[in-house]
Amino acid sequence: MKTRIFLPLAGVVLLAWCGCRTSMNTVENAQKEGQRQMVSDQRVITDTSLAKKVSIVGINQAMTPGGVLKVQIELLNTKRSLQRFSYRFEWFDANGMQINNVASPTIPDQIEGGESKFISSVAPMPACKDFRVKFIED
Repeated sequence: MKTRIFLPLAGVVLLAWCGCRTSMNTVENAQKEGQRQMVSDQRVITDTSLAKKVSIVGINQAMTPGGVLKVQIELLNTKRSLQRFSYRFEWFDANGMQINNVASPTIPDQIEGGESKFISSVAPMPACKDFRVKFIED
């Protein structure tokens, strides 16, 4: 009777043990064609409370085929809990003057604990040559 119970139980334990040891392999192109153009300076304003929870990993910018600036920001939630925040892009011309006629909305967002995610924005017109982004904790 013990053998009938032990053998199936041992099989289940062995199967579970093998399943837990499985590793995930990823494959990517060694000759990357899409190289990031990382921005070296910081044009990010974050409130102090949110800055302790969500960090900026990197900022990437590029021009669209139409000659409009596109910005992508990678965020990392350094906490285990969900973090809610809002962000807003501000756009500037080649002389560093803020383009006031551009109404950039405040966008609510969230990031799961330990998660990394990207947010992005495209300048509303070709005259926009620089940006600033503001993050506010909800």
